[in-house]
Amino acid sequence: MMSSKWLLLAAILPATLAWTPTPEEIAADNENSRLVNDTALTWACIIAVLLAYTWTLKLLHHVRRIVNFGHGDADTANQLYFATTNETWARFKRHWLIAPLFRTRHMRESKLSAAMNMGTLPSRIQTFWLLCYFALNTATAVVKIHWHMGRVVWLNDLCNRTGTLATLNLIPLFLLAGRNNPLIWLLDISFDNYNLLHRWIGRMVVVQAFLHGAFWIAEQAVESGWSSVAPELAVPGSMQLTGTIGIGAFIVILFQSPSVVRHAFYETFLHVHILLVLFSVVVIWLHLEGCTQQTLLIAAVVCWVVERLIRVYLLIRNNLHRGVTKAEVEVLPGDAVRITLRLARPWKFNPGQHVYLYLPSVGIWTSHPFTIAWSQELDHWRGGEKALPLARQDMLTTKSTSMSLVVRRRTGFTDRLYTKAARDIGNRFTATALVEGPYGGKTFRSYGTVMLFAAGVGITHQVPQVRDLLLASANGTCATRKIVLVWIVQSPEHLEWVRPWMTEILGMHKRREVLRIMLFVTRPRSTKEIHSPSASVQMFPGKPNVAALVEQEQTSQVGAMAVSCCGTGSLSDDLRKAVRERCEFTEIDFSEESFSW
Repeated sequence: MMSSKWLLLAAILPATLAWTPTPEEIAADNENSRLVNDTALTWACIIAVLLAYTWTLKLLHHVRRIVNFGHGDADTANQLYFATTNETWARFKRHWLIAPLFRTRHMRESKLSAAMNMGTLPSRIQTFWLLCYFALNTATAVVKIHWHMGRVVWLNDLCNRTGTLATLNLIPLFLLAGRNNPLIWLLDISFDNYNLLHRWIGRMVVVQAFLHGAFWIAEQAVESGWSSVAPELAVPGSMQLTGTIGIGAFIVILFQSPSVVRHAFYETFLHVHILLVLFSVVVIWLHLEGCTQQTLLIAAVVCWVVERLIRVYLLIRNNLHRGVTKAEVEVLPGDAVRITLRLARPWKFNPGQHVYLYLPSVGIWTSHPFTIAWSQELDHWRGGEKALPLARQDMLTTKSTSMSLVVRRRTGFTDRLYTKAARDIGNRFTATALVEGPYGGKTFRSYGTVMLFAAGVGITHQVPQVRDLLLASANGTCATRKIVLVWIVQSPEHLEWVRPWMTEILGMHKRREVLRIMLFVTRPRSTKEIHSPSASVQMFPGKPNVAALVEQEQTSQVGAMAVSCCGTGSLSDDLRKAVRERCEFTEIDFSEESFSW
């Protein structure tokens, strides 16, 4: 028996050693390598253009802020200059930069139920970039195919090309799946944008992988007949079998990831999604054994592994330092909770940032993004509460950071969080937490007029902006002269969510000269609940006419104006429409904060 095995090996070894790829196969591999390099170069050029655009805008905003530091006649002239819009740039903003895909709908979701929706429509500029990406992939898939050399040859070319592109696109797909992607802050890409790109690149990978398999089947059928396909797929561990399994896994991921599934069963979706991706990577690795495309897969996996290692490092570094991070969760009126985090290591925060919160006692290892509503530094004595300070260095003790989040009760993690706090004594509990971040951040210090709109718990994004602008205005380090905060709530009890922080803001220096607050209560229990404390803090029943508010502020606009929104999709779409209608009259920019997933 052993001798027969050695004889068989001796018979096939010379043929194996003598095998060399045909000139056509060598030419095809070389062509694929050139196209990979050309695609990578195209990506680099696009990133360079976006980098130049982003940092040019940042420089212009920085200059505008510095020029408007002072007050007086010079300040008035400068602000008037920056309030004047450029006609060409204003048209570009209206018809492309902030325009929805069609008429007005962009962030308003198409809901099937309270927990299920069909997602949102991409904006016009997002659609443009997606179409460019699809066009690049389509052109790359068909260029320099040997169409004149018969069906077997060009089907083989298309099979190799689509497989190469599917593997190549795994690199940006995995890169955009991570939170610590350097392109996010370099290009100032929002959470919404890079999530959108991740989803559509994933769909492109699935289509290319499916075409890769379809072209192979067609090539095999043309060359040897349909009867030869099944035996090829039946060989255990063969390239054909592993490729088919990989395509099947991709298709399952595609049908498992639509918005209606993600929103209804997000945590289940996330775990299944990760497991399917890991399984797909292993199968593709086996499929590409001995192929040059395996290098592309290695690059994609390295992107994912490095990002995960950075995430683990940051979690350990930020949450394990003379103790661990603790979270105090307390129930608030209106189906919400306030989470006060005592961070193990002091952090520095900027307005508009968010963090990912892990609460193992509630969500095991899952993390969820929440906007930072408030933060402050706390002093602690080194020697303990009863120890007397013996020297100056003992009196100036260590500092820790307290960070607060307000979370509205929904489904899944937030529902379990609220339920656990409601059941505990005093409607609160304390638990060990891990905090990852902070991410994002945006400042409006270069704008003379800032309008901040919030709906419901979206106020958590705007409160830090108000504090930041008031501090900078009092110090004379920003261009801001007018701040208008518009908050839409369903009930007056929701005002308790941020009452301690708003009380501090209302006591800040020069607040009355700069800040005006407008509260709109959409479902008041009685008219007695609606009363305005002062001329600078007003309360109204019903929903606001956001277009009229923007128009009103524009008539007395100081400098460039920013309109920021964090709230419902309908509010965001209404504000976008209002800004588009008036952005050609004066300099107005629109900014929205959303976590579309």
